[in-house]
Amino acid sequence: MSPSGFRIWPGLPVPAGATWDGSGTNFALFSAHAEKVELCLFSDDGSKEIARIPLPEYTHEVWHGYLPDVRPGQLYGYRVYGPYEPEEGHRFNHHKLLIDPYAKALVGDLVWDDALFGYQIGDRDEDLSFSTRDSAPFMPKCQVVDPAFTWGRRPDPRPWHQTVVYEMHARGFTMLLPEVPESQRGTFAALSSAPVMDYLRELGVTAVELMPVQAFVHDRHLVERGLRNYWGYNSIGFFALHPEYLEKGALGEFKAFVQRMHDADIEVILDVVYNHTAEGNHLGPTLSFRGIDNLSYYYLMADEPRYYNDFTGTGNALELRHREVLRLVMDSLRYWVREMGVDGFRFDLATTLARVGGEFREQSGFLDAVAQDPVLSSVKLTAEPWDTGEGGYQLGHFPPGWAEWNDRYRETVRRFWKGDEGQLPALASRFSGSADIYDRRGRRTWASVNFVTAHDGFTLRDLVSFNEKHNEENQEGNRDGAEHSNSWNCGVEGFTDDEEVLALRRRQMRNLLATLLLSQGVPMIVAGDEIARTQRGNNNAYCQDNEVSWLQWGAVEPRDEALLEFTRKLLSLRRKHIVFQRNRFFRGEPIPGTEVRDIVWFRPDGEEMAKADWEDPEARTLAVRMSGEAGFMHRTARGDEEPDDTFLILMNASHEEVPFRVPEEPRGVRWKTIVDTGQEEGVVDGREYESGDEVTMVGRSLHLLVLPRKDEPEDQRVRERR
Repeated sequence: MSPSGFRIWPGLPVPAGATWDGSGTNFALFSAHAEKVELCLFSDDGSKEIARIPLPEYTHEVWHGYLPDVRPGQLYGYRVYGPYEPEEGHRFNHHKLLIDPYAKALVGDLVWDDALFGYQIGDRDEDLSFSTRDSAPFMPKCQVVDPAFTWGRRPDPRPWHQTVVYEMHARGFTMLLPEVPESQRGTFAALSSAPVMDYLRELGVTAVELMPVQAFVHDRHLVERGLRNYWGYNSIGFFALHPEYLEKGALGEFKAFVQRMHDADIEVILDVVYNHTAEGNHLGPTLSFRGIDNLSYYYLMADEPRYYNDFTGTGNALELRHREVLRLVMDSLRYWVREMGVDGFRFDLATTLARVGGEFREQSGFLDAVAQDPVLSSVKLTAEPWDTGEGGYQLGHFPPGWAEWNDRYRETVRRFWKGDEGQLPALASRFSGSADIYDRRGRRTWASVNFVTAHDGFTLRDLVSFNEKHNEENQEGNRDGAEHSNSWNCGVEGFTDDEEVLALRRRQMRNLLATLLLSQGVPMIVAGDEIARTQRGNNNAYCQDNEVSWLQWGAVEPRDEALLEFTRKLLSLRRKHIVFQRNRFFRGEPIPGTEVRDIVWFRPDGEEMAKADWEDPEARTLAVRMSGEAGFMHRTARGDEEPDDTFLILMNASHEEVPFRVPEEPRGVRWKTIVDTGQEEGVVDGREYESGDEVTMVGRSLHLLVLPRKDEPEDQRVRERR
């Protein structure tokens, strides 16, 4: 029995964290350099520390104890004793209450106060001083949880090449959604509601990619300016959900959301941030890892361990070369798959995770651990293949099994439709799956996650409305955010009533969306682009937890509804046709058993592109025929062939009207127009063309023509893929 009155038994060093077994709770905390660890228990509201219990056992660098009287709901934290020697890499300070790295839930807000820092702010050598102020009143508290949940059907993983990703913010998606009660808005309860499910199902996306939902911190400098860390790339807990996203604080809300998504045949992917934490550099607060074992958890400078290596621009980097830190990350990932039901991850600044000796290594411990893990190797893994450190840009260099955000796709498509010269070769490569980057070692087209916009940068509407960023509301003098976005305002900066300019902007949005959804690879749409959401020219709205960032459902105009319908129809078209979601790269070679090549590129006069045509910097028009016969080379999971219709895509990025001559087609079947971005509705029916006919295209527009197969009835020609 401890002096506090709580019974304490030796317990076990595994599993890490606070584990309720139905009778009591085992507590286990790794710290290789600590001298003592105290478990602090708090009252139900977290305002009063009711017990401080030294963990009695130390096994394999893990401090542990079992409390038979502690039940789910109990609030707790740790105080860790050890040397405070910043110049040696140690920053222990038992006056600071610390978050358990394995905490499954956090209760309460972090309130910024100087007591959160391990040193005395204002001293000459600040971080070398020692603070004796108690930080507990200002810290969120960890909570013991009961993970029980009755899961329903979990669908089989959707093949990568059939995936359409929808990047969304868990809070901002519903903050202005009128069909959801105000008390629920911004939570997973709202995301689980029927209006959201119906919207996503009708839109036609197959996976939602949630921006960070793991517990994070609102930076002090933002809070003091009345702003918040809206995006959430500032993690402090890798197992806990961000409390603000839970209506009643129960983990079941998130699990219910995942189940509802699965019932709608939509997968859930988490954007995760394991490259750094919210504790920042040597002048940052002591919230968790720094006070538990700074020397183990962080990638310190070898010659000056007082300071941190920083490959992310945030002040620190986790030390994934350390076995226990790697274990933490791997345990976290498995937890989200096994216990929380998610289907994959997008890794923020993933290059940092694979650095060994400061350099990116495919044979890093992290990448090797993921590859051999039977749970993680079977879910969707996406790398943001860069960080801010030296040698950080690693596009195409992640191992087989990984998909990657392809920023070269973004830049090329933007430049092409903006009208930049010399873009045809790059556009052809990006449109056909970026084989020049990914076609090696058996990687497939889905290795390229294609996007035109992402959370970081302009929205689709702002991309065609602003030449310059307008980030004044971030209160950083408009110095933050990308300086060059390859955007084009169509002649007027910002909002305008000029109908000619507005019509061109709508056409450009249709062009960009059509290109994205007809390209090979995995398309990613940013939530709200389909209804022309604007951030008022802010291309770095990370701190705007307000109507700048939230989806403006009540402001959707009839013409925005037309863009939504256009997006839905394009997604339906992509879903129905294997030719737009191939699992293999085009080769430009004859299909076995035929004289037809799988892909051919044409000039506006209907002749095949020659070397000189590709090298013409002034050329801004291009056509491509993608043959449905290539489907004979594909097989379904049951071994069936998948032949498809043949499609002709005409793209005119010049400002002038251009006549395209339909190439010769030996089968003599009439082509039918199904998409014309030059029309306000974007999707059309009826116009037919024979070989040699001219298709007149207005400036900056895209046409999609289909050549139906002859070997099946019209009503069976296009079938649902899933």
